[in-house]
Amino acid sequence: MNSQSFKTLLTQWQSQTNFAQQRVSCQLDIPQNDLRKLEALAATFQLERNEVVASLLHLAILEIEEKMPYIPGTRVIRIEEGEEIYEDLGPMPRYLAAQQKLRKKEE
Repeated sequence: MNSQSFKTLLTQWQSQTNFAQQRVSCQLDIPQNDLRKLEALAATFQLERNEVVASLLHLAILEIEEKMPYIPGTRVIRIEEGEEIYEDLGPMPRYLAAQQKLRKKEE
């Protein structure tokens, strides 16, 4: 993972910067040792445990999205600046389609 992103997160925690995002409640089952570490992070930065979990999860998702591999297919889907762009056979198209499907279901 990008250590700079985590460094930024630690700086935000240190300054008690709170992101105004719509939050929903969910239950997660995690290893007991990880829960202990979350509690320790929350105590260290004087944050609620849920804030720590939400911040870490958000950052992890961004990192995973950034690292999803592009696997070029054989079909050209467009041309940008004279260069052929091939369809992506990697997980990103399925991931984006799943997001869109969930978004429509919520509406």
